[in-house]
Amino acid sequence: MRSLTEIKSALRNDVLARRNRLTEGDRIEMSLRAAEFGVKAPQLSTDNLLPGTVVSGFLPIRSEIDPRPLMAELARRGARLCLPVVTSKTDLEFRQMVRGAPLVESAFGTIGPDEHATVLDPQILLMPLSVFDGRGGRIGYGGGFYDRAIKNLLDKNIEVDLLGMGFSIQEVADVPMEKHDQFLHGIITEKPYRSF
Repeated sequence: MRSLTEIKSALRNDVLARRNRLTEGDRIEMSLRAAEFGVKAPQLSTDNLLPGTVVSGFLPIRSEIDPRPLMAELARRGARLCLPVVTSKTDLEFRQMVRGAPLVESAFGTIGPDEHATVLDPQILLMPLSVFDGRGGRIGYGGGFYDRAIKNLLDKNIEVDLLGMGFSIQEVADVPMEKHDQFLHGIITEKPYRSF
């Protein structure tokens, strides 16, 4: 019988292979549509997104959805943006993203602000993912960085909205969840926003 880790790994590999088959043009178009739907998410709407709200985004790697159009609109509305940066083999921190500030390579091919950037505690996380389901189950890339970062925020009594970002083809019927896994509050894709 396969372990939960093996099941998750197989799901991840299958769905990422599907995502990798999208053309660059399709990914660009779907990312732009996702931004249009994302700004309608309750947490990100003009009625609810207060100026100064700290939102963590990400810069896309490989064939990921591109959250930058959505992030640009949120910044225009007054959000403070930050990016996750891996700081050790187990941890990441959220560093403020400021126009013109230097970006450096981090682990796993990611890029983020350098060590001089202000570290922030986000109230909203736009989270990359490899797989999601209709209950808000999420599989990342297997490192557990977001799980630990979310736990750290919760330990500080920071309520954080967890919004996954991906393409609709990354949805599966069921994501097996472990005790430490956090369910998403919503998913932003190229289709209308869904709350969980």
